[in-house]
Amino acid sequence: MRNRQIDGHKFVRQLPIAGYICDFVCRDQCLVVELDGGQHSESAQDAVRDRVPADEGYEVVRFWNNDVLGNIEGALAIIQQELTRSD
Repeated sequence: MRNRQIDGHKFVRQLPIAGYICDFVCRDQCLVVELDGGQHSESAQDAVRDRVPADEGYEVVRFWNNDVLGNIEGALAIIQQELTRSD
């Protein structure tokens, strides 16, 4: 996602939004991408973490670390779809 690799969209890492640190954010398209490890399994806190950026106008897409590592092309395709939806 670095260097505008997804259709020229710029992402920043570790951006604070309303008190939460988001993993990756495309500010132009209001998209947050979160990567989660096993500690997030069935976490009620994640629902709150998704709602806070949503209240600020951001769409949140969440992936498991293992899913991204095992299928990076699939994850990038989903992110690209979300970016296209925001256009």
